[in-house]
Amino acid sequence: MSDVNETSRQAPLRRGLVLEYVTLGWNLIGIMVLAVAAVAANSVALAGFGLDSLIEIGASTVVIWELRGTGEERQRRALRLIGVGFALLAVYLLMQSTWVLISGFRPHHSPLGIAWTAATAVVMFFLAFGKARTGAALANPVLTTEGRVTLIDGLLAAAVLIGLVLNALADLWWADPAAGYVLVYYAIREVREIFFGDH
Repeated sequence: MSDVNETSRQAPLRRGLVLEYVTLGWNLIGIMVLAVAAVAANSVALAGFGLDSLIEIGASTVVIWELRGTGEERQRRALRLIGVGFALLAVYLLMQSTWVLISGFRPHHSPLGIAWTAATAVVMFFLAFGKARTGAALANPVLTTEGRVTLIDGLLAAAVLIGLVLNALADLWWADPAAGYVLVYYAIREVREIFFGDH
């Protein structure tokens, strides 16, 4: 029976690893694209989104490590590491959004930034959905939780995209940092669930 259970786990396990490697690759490319776009547009939002990509890379690396091993202690350690990633993301969003609002910083228009954040939002939402389903199939809280990191990455991409578009079309420079505060709440809620919730 255990051999049957192990065999039935192999397909979703491979799918989970593929989803994480795709996430990892996309964000590695994203850091380079965002660096170019941020410098060209003098954009704090795009530079900050590059930092979010670094956090997502860290979270994906943790999940790949966890999926290649077994044991509840390994899962607990992986969840704590992802919780730290969420906390860093919340701090980053809070600091960036507050600084941009206080300084009244106005970036240039960024067609490259708009194109990349639009593509990233679609890809991250797709990956988050896949991770949620695969994590449920494996009964793996680490993969499921990291899927929510990916969801936040997609939401943040959408928020940055809206800010870039509104800035380009109507000079509403404050739209992006305002959306960031909504994501701060979501990230803090996830930190509380990871460290104080029932897994």
